[in-house]
Amino acid sequence: MQDRYLEPHQARRRPPTEWESLLGDSLERAFATGMHELAPIVEYLNRAGPPAPNGQAWTEVLLQAELARLAA
Repeated sequence: MQDRYLEPHQARRRPPTEWESLLGDSLERAFATGMHELAPIVEYLNRAGPPAPNGQAWTEVLLQAELARLAA
């Protein structure tokens, strides 16, 4: 029987951009500190970066829209 394994990038269509990698790293750090609610994560991103698209400050609506766009 062949071993089964998870391919962590199986849904990827392309490599992430530098900004996408920075966002992912920052989200991982937020989760590692125990943040799981949207409001504290938005506050964390506004402190730690990266900035939202076009250099805007993060909002809950903007983060939800950006994560939905990246997941599409």
